[in-house]
Amino acid sequence: MSFALEDLPYAYDALAPYMSAETLEFHHDKHHMAYVTNGNKLLEGSGLEGKSLEEIVKESYGTNAGLFNNAGQHLNHLHFWKWMKPNGGGSSLPGVLAKKFDEDLGGFDKFRADFINAGVTQFGSGWAWLALKDGKLVVMKTPNGENPIVHGATPILGCDVWEHSYYIDYRNARPKYLEAFVDNLINWEYVEELYSAAV
Repeated sequence: MSFALEDLPYAYDALAPYMSAETLEFHHDKHHMAYVTNGNKLLEGSGLEGKSLEEIVKESYGTNAGLFNNAGQHLNHLHFWKWMKPNGGGSSLPGVLAKKFDEDLGGFDKFRADFINAGVTQFGSGWAWLALKDGKLVVMKTPNGENPIVHGATPILGCDVWEHSYYIDYRNARPKYLEAFVDNLINWEYVEELYSAAV
């Protein structure tokens, strides 16, 4: 397979004021496009052509850093755009998720605090995650373009904490960006869809 940049599932200004059109234009059209372009170049001759994106990420982990970084970021971003929607976020979860949050994470408020903390304490570039591992929901963080699938977990929500994701709108205030993401942007229906597919 070759990597391709998909259109955003909403208009560039649809997530304002929490994520500006300028941020989405740079992040999607420039940064994500670069992962696609570089990933396609690095895929050639890698021996992984024809594999699924998830397989490429798993099999290049620890063996082909350049391909892994670009394929991992492409995978992360394909979901990242869908993990957000206009008028999203907040604590009103679909029923099946609400029950699981209570059982595994100590409820929504504890999840919110732990998820924001994961993003704030990820040193340098990386991601904050909500993932399913061994049948339980866990909050994780990974550096750079790493995805929980290389650690035996299935991500159902991720927030990009690379500076290009928030610097135009929030400057160096990463905590404010993470709060805005959880409170106003998360597409819980998509999170539920991924959760249902993973169990």
